[in-house]
Amino acid sequence: MISKNFFIALKSLAKGGKLYYLWLLILVSLIINGALNYAHQFDRGLIVTAMRDPVSWGFYISNFTFLVGVAAAAVLLVIPAYLYHFKPIKEIVLFGEILAISAIVMCLLFVTADMGRPLLGWHILPLIGKMNFPSSLLAWDVLVLNGYLFLNLTAVLYILHRLSQGKEYKMAFLFPVVLISIPWAISIHTVTAFLYNGLSSRPFWNASILAPRFIASALCSGPALMLLIFQLIRKVSTIQISDTAIFKIAELIAYAMAVNLFLFAAEVFKEFYSHSIHLAPMEYMYFGLHGHHNLVFWLRLAFFCNVGAFFLFLIPKTRQSYLTLNIACVMVITGVYIEKGMGLIIPGFIPSVLGEIYEYSPSLVEKFVGLGIWACGAMVFTLFVKFAIPIYSGSLLPPEVHEKLHPPKEHPGRRSDDLYEKAH
Repeated sequence: MISKNFFIALKSLAKGGKLYYLWLLILVSLIINGALNYAHQFDRGLIVTAMRDPVSWGFYISNFTFLVGVAAAAVLLVIPAYLYHFKPIKEIVLFGEILAISAIVMCLLFVTADMGRPLLGWHILPLIGKMNFPSSLLAWDVLVLNGYLFLNLTAVLYILHRLSQGKEYKMAFLFPVVLISIPWAISIHTVTAFLYNGLSSRPFWNASILAPRFIASALCSGPALMLLIFQLIRKVSTIQISDTAIFKIAELIAYAMAVNLFLFAAEVFKEFYSHSIHLAPMEYMYFGLHGHHNLVFWLRLAFFCNVGAFFLFLIPKTRQSYLTLNIACVMVITGVYIEKGMGLIIPGFIPSVLGEIYEYSPSLVEKFVGLGIWACGAMVFTLFVKFAIPIYSGSLLPPEVHEKLHPPKEHPGRRSDDLYEKAH
């Protein structure tokens, strides 16, 4: 039975300060603008984009690939929270799962935007269409993305439902969901890598190291985005997020970045040392090819951001200072977004099967549609968090129940040295 606190929390979506309403207005404006541009694309076809036969994937699939990693990164919080019961992270894992839900929604929207005739998507639906499962990688992608969305929605809504009733959630119910979601999180990015990996005529993608690189980079950019969001949540709400949790996540990012940079170095060695004909895509990325160098600046910027962020996360002093920590977060998000977005997609088509080089740059329509989809994801996350905060904080419960479920904790802006030392 749904608690009345659920409906009270829903009413809170319409309440907020001037900044809240301004934020919603900006998001709605971007969504409307994106919808209008998509309507233009739907009417005229993909010719209004910059994608052509030589480069048939572009800005939409670049964002899709990055966001799959953001969704999968929730596993970095789920494992220490639910399996090892690390209390500081357990208290904020719900918001990581909400971010995963928002990211998957954006993934599905970007795939829809990339389809020339999305109304024919019913052909792949089970029962009314034919999925061609298990031979089709697209069928696998549909399965893992929607399955992961369902798992995270189940976990989040169950926890909020129990807390709205003033009860602790039961691990007997939640544990199987968590146990399935961990390999499922890895699978969504693995299947995404296999979509590229399986194209044998594209040597840039046809490498077995691609899936591990996808997962390693996801565990860098996704948690970095979470760190920025967690700091914002504790500033605008009563949710207590300890420095212990934030610094521990930063430490985990440092380890993931070390693996990511090692895999990148292994790939660079393989391409440049062998110096085969397959070197062309990577040469185009970092040095330009036959006078074409649209991506050179961006890929060099990504390299600088990734290496610089690694050292900021690696050194305890810099990852425990909010100034340098936030700089590192922005750097790693920027670096992975460029490298795993346009830096992954476009070079895979360079040169074309005819030896031509088509320099792709997204059109205004693509940019506006993409911005609208990001605004949709931000809207989903904003409203979900706005709904969750009064339930999660216990402010809707009677005082005696609230005290039982939410005992006094350290101030969110200060670090408990004893707790921090025990965590290490």
